[in-house]
Amino acid sequence: MNSMSDHGYFGPDSITWKIHAHPTMIVGGLRALLVQALNPLAMAAVDQHSSYKADPWARLVRTTEYIVATTYGDTETADAAAARVRAIHKHVSGVDPFTGRSYRADDPELLLWIHCAEIHSFMTGYRVFGPGLSDDEIDRYVSEMVAAAELVGLHRDDVPASYAELRDYLDGEELVASPAAKAALRFVLFPPVVWPGGAYPQVPGGRLLEVPGRMGWAIPSTAAVATLPASARRAYGLPRLSPAIPALKMPLKAFIRAMRMVAPPPPGLAEARARMGYAA
Repeated sequence: MNSMSDHGYFGPDSITWKIHAHPTMIVGGLRALLVQALNPLAMAAVDQHSSYKADPWARLVRTTEYIVATTYGDTETADAAAARVRAIHKHVSGVDPFTGRSYRADDPELLLWIHCAEIHSFMTGYRVFGPGLSDDEIDRYVSEMVAAAELVGLHRDDVPASYAELRDYLDGEELVASPAAKAALRFVLFPPVVWPGGAYPQVPGGRLLEVPGRMGWAIPSTAAVATLPASARRAYGLPRLSPAIPALKMPLKAFIRAMRMVAPPPPGLAEARARMGYAA
C-alpha cells in the first residue's frame, strides 16, 4: 500500500485521532495507571519489570511513542510498534508476592484489563477536562479501539466494542490495592524524580527547580485522582470526597496551554497530517 494514502488503523475522521491528540491524555494516562494497578498481577508485572521508579520520564516517552505510532502511523509503522511490544511481553513473567500467583504479560486476561482501563481513562480525561464527547462518539471510540487491542494480541470477539460492554466489563472486575499499587499511587502523586534523567542542572540553586516541577505535576495528577471511580477510591482507601473537578478545570487549562507553548505536536502526528495532506 502507498504510505501516502495509508491512514493506518484509524485516520483523521476517527474519534481516536481527536482524543489522542489532546493534552488531556496526560490526565487519562495517569488515571489509567492508577486503575490498572488495582489488578495485583498487572501491578506486579510493572513493579518487577519496569523502570518507572528509577526513570519515569523514559517510561513516559516510550508509552507516548507507542500510542503515537499505533494511532497516527501508517499500517507498517503501527504493526512494527505492536510487534516490538508483543516481543517484550513474551519475556515478562513472574510471581506476584501479594497474591502468590504467577503472571505473564501476554496473558489475554491481563491484556484485556490493561486495554479496557486505558481506553476508559483516555475517554474520561477528554470528556471531563476536554471538549467533551457525545454518547455516539464514546461508542465510536470504544469500537475503534478494538483495533488497538488486536495489535497487542487480543481477539476482537473478546474485546468490548461499545461503551455498555466496556462498562459491564469494568464493573465486573474486583479492584485490589496491593502494597505495590499503593506505592504507585504515592509515586504518581509525589514523584521523587521531577527532572528528566533525574539530574538537576549543576548550578547554584538548581535543586530549586523541583518546586515548580512539583507544583506543575500536582495539577494533572490531582485531576487524575479526581476522576477515579468510587470503586478505585475505596480500594486505595482514599477519602470519599474527591478533589472538586470544577475547581481543577482552570488550572488544568493553564497547564495545557503551557504544554502547547513549550512542546510541539508529537512527530508522528505531524507526519500523519502531512502524509494525508493536512497542515502540520
